[in-house]
Order: sequence, then structure tokens, then C-alpha cells
Amino acid sequence: MEIPTHIGNLSNVSSLRLRKNKLTGGIPASMQKLNKLDSLDFEGNLLTGEIPFWLFHFKDLQALYLGGNNLTWNNNMKMVPKCKLFELSLRSCDLQGEIPEWISTQTLFFLDLSNNLLHGPFPHWLTEINLVYLILSHNKLLGSLPPALFRPPELNVLALSCNNFSGELPKTIGDADNIFPVFDRQVNLLYANFSSNQFFGEVPTTFPTDLEFLSLGGNKFSGALPSNLTKLRNLESLELQDNDISGELPNFLLQISNLRVLNLRNNSLQGSSPKTISNLKNLQILNLSSNILTGEIPTEFANLTGMSGAPYLSSLTFVEILISSGFGFDNIAVNELIVNWKKSKQGLPSNNLEMYFLLDLSNNQLSSEIPASLGALKALKMLNLSYNKLSGKIRASLSDLQNVEGLDLSHNKLSGPIPTTFTKLQELTTLDVSNNQLTCRIPTGGQMNTMADANFYANNSRLCGFQIRVPCHEDLPLAPKQHGHDNKKETWISLKAVGIGYPVSFLLTIRIIFLTGYFNPSLPSNNCRHLPHQLIRQWI
Repeated sequence: MEIPTHIGNLSNVSSLRLRKNKLTGGIPASMQKLNKLDSLDFEGNLLTGEIPFWLFHFKDLQALYLGGNNLTWNNNMKMVPKCKLFELSLRSCDLQGEIPEWISTQTLFFLDLSNNLLHGPFPHWLTEINLVYLILSHNKLLGSLPPALFRPPELNVLALSCNNFSGELPKTIGDADNIFPVFDRQVNLLYANFSSNQFFGEVPTTFPTDLEFLSLGGNKFSGALPSNLTKLRNLESLELQDNDISGELPNFLLQISNLRVLNLRNNSLQGSSPKTISNLKNLQILNLSSNILTGEIPTEFANLTGMSGAPYLSSLTFVEILISSGFGFDNIAVNELIVNWKKSKQGLPSNNLEMYFLLDLSNNQLSSEIPASLGALKALKMLNLSYNKLSGKIRASLSDLQNVEGLDLSHNKLSGPIPTTFTKLQELTTLDVSNNQLTCRIPTGGQMNTMADANFYANNSRLCGFQIRVPCHEDLPLAPKQHGHDNKKETWISLKAVGIGYPVSFLLTIRIIFLTGYFNPSLPSNNCRHLPHQLIRQWI
């Protein structure tokens, strides 16, 4: 549905909020008559066309949300706004070039320019605006970040992911450019997203202690995890995936007791998984995949009560409060948590993480048996133990994972049958047990009847079942043994009858000839001497 043109007749309207209504078409010119407009929100629709410049001529306009549509910005237009905006969202509006300088004339505390084609360095004038929320993710911005950006005490949310920013961890405050900046102690930063850039050096810890969300994934950080991370006691989400972090997984992580998300995927961590991770009672998502972890899976993982279905007792976080308020913070989930979800990489938006419970230990060198205690993690939606060296049988206790949707045990050395109790997994949509040493019939019933992709059972030479179109031995028809004996007996009787029948028939024929007078005991005349022989030949 398009925005009706008669909307311009609402001359007294001051706030117009139509976000997420699947509106199509352009912004009607009739809206120029809405002279009292101070708040306009068209966020998250299907609007098309060029953003009209007259929107910036409303003198009372303070909030403008146009992001998440198919609108385009005229990058050649010289903008001279007549309004004083506090809130501005132009995400996904095809902005190109450097960050528009006319923004410096506004008194913004919320600015979202994410998902555009902006390039060039971070402008210094942007640090002079007392922003509370700054979202520049998914652009092509580059260079170092100005230290002045990290001094305003008002800054709560900083999202700079998926750019080409660079820098190294500083040794002291005030180092030269091309370093990862140090935050002023008075900054109230709660959300920091620097993922998918070009930052390097050791993992920085120069963040405000009240920080709740920290994402440094997809950079070039190296070295061991620093113990100073424990200063971030309010941290609920720590994402360090896709770096080159080495050393052992430290025990001090348990001191960050509020953690709900810990993502260390695709690093160079080695050694065994510390049993102390089980002390992170609120942990919902643990991803240690693609490292060099060895040893057994700790049985203590069963104590991860955040994955067991126990209620989360923490009060609402700052992030959750902003999301629920509808203030526009739902746009901040620009960098999704990437996981291997149901055999493909998918992003989980950070504003819905409370719905997900994941444990991913895949692509390591873990050995021994799967601990039966994992069955206690009843809230898990995804369990991935693939590409390890696990052996023994698949534990029947895994059928207690009543909420699991994806279960990947492939590429191990597991043996024995698939537990028949897997038929209890009513939420299961993906099961991969390929490349093991499994035997016997694949269970049938429940969701197991839908697990019919033969690739997910491949390279288990002794598995059978309708799912892979391989009949089990007990399903094959019995050989008709009695019927085969009768055939042999019948053949023998037939041969015997033929052997007796021929001589009997011959003798009987000779007898008939004599009885009918064809043979005479007296010598025949010369005229008749060969007649009987002729008759015999004719008879025969």
C-alpha cells in the first residue's frame, strides 16, 4: 500500500510514525503541507524513489527515520537544512562519498548511517557532536579512529563494524595515530562493535568498565587473552571470533560472571577446555569451534544452567531496555552473531539472542566419549560436535535435549547404533551423523521419519533404513528353501519316468505287431519277402 496523497491534509499532525508497515511507492509531495511536523518515522518499509530535500525544510523537525527502505540519496545535492535534528536514520539509503558535512550543523544524539557506500576517513568534526548513539556499520570507511571520539561521556552506543578501520592497541594513553584508541574513564559506553575491520595487535582492554556488549571479531588481533578483560564485570556478550588469538583458554573468564554470549570461534586456542567455564551460569551461547582444543569434553558443562532451561534471573540490561522502548535501538543489530546454524552460516540478530541457546565445539581435536551429562542442557537449540575425534557410542541421554533443532555429530569415530530414543526429539530438523562408524537400523518414528537426507548418514557402511534406501537384513524376504527341494525331486522323478517309459513302449509295440499278424512263422513267398520290413518301417 502506498502512502495516500491526502495525508497532506493532516495539517495539525506533529508526529507521524508509520514504521514497518510494508508501505510502497515514494514519499508524496503533499506532505510538504505538514508544517507542524516534529517527528517523522518511515523506518523499515518498502518505500522507493529519491529522498525529497524538502523534508529538511520543516523548521520544527527533530527526528527523521528513513532507513531500511529502498530510498536513495541524491549525492549531488547541496543540503542546507532548516531543521535542527536530534535523531537521524539514513541507513541503506545509498549514501556515497564521505560522510555528509551538513550533518555537522545538527544537534544530533542519534545517528545511523549504516549499510551505505560511505568511504574516506572518520571526520574529526563528527567527534564534536555529543552523540549518544553512533552507527556507521557496513560502509567503506578507513584509517585510524580519532582519540576524541572516545572522550564524550554521553556516548553509549558505538557501532563501527564492517569497515576498513585500522589500528593497534596502544601501550599508553596519547600514543600516535594508527592505534586502537583508549576510552576516557568517564565514557558511559555500553555497546561497542568494532568487528570486521583491520585492527591488529593484542586484544584491547581499554574499555569502560560498564560495557555490556563487546565485539572485536573479524580483525587481526593476536596473542593470548588478556587478564584485564576481567575488569569488564558487566559484560554480557564477548565476541572475539575470526582473529589469531593463541594460548590456552584461561580460567579467569569465569570472573566475567554475567556473560551470556562467548564467541571465540576460528582462533588458535589450544589445550583442554577448562572445567571452570561451567561457572558461567548465565551462558546461552558458547562457540569454541575451529580452534586446536584437545582432551575430553568436560562433564561439568552440564552445569551451564543458562543452557539447561533455568530462568534467566538478571534484570533487564540497558540494551534490552532500549530495544523494548522502540526508540530506534533495534537498528543497532547491524552486526549479527554468525553461527553454523542447521548446516549453514546464519546471523542471529543481537536484539533476539535471548531466543537462542547454542553449544558449538566443532572442528577441534576433542577425543574420548561424548559425556552423558550434555543431556542436561535441555534448552539447547543447536549442538555441534562435528569434526573431532570423539569415539564410543552416541549417548541416549542426548534425546533429553527436548528443544534441539540442529544436532551435528559428523566426522568423528562414533560407533554402535543411533539411539532409538532420538524419536523423542520433536523439534529436530537437522541431524548429521555422517562419516562415523555407526551400525544398525536408523530409528523411525517422530521427526526421525523426516531425517531422510542420505548425505547426513554417508560413510557409515553398516547403517540401514528407509532414510538411506538401504534395507536392513531382517527386512529381506526369506529364501524359499522347501520350494527348491521340491524342484530337485520333481526333476529326478521326470528323468526316472523317461528312462522306464522308452523300453516299455518299445516292447509293447512289438507285442501289438505280433498279435495283429504282421509277423508270420512260415516263409513268405519271394514276392512278399520284404513286405513286413516295409510295414515295420512305415510303422516306425
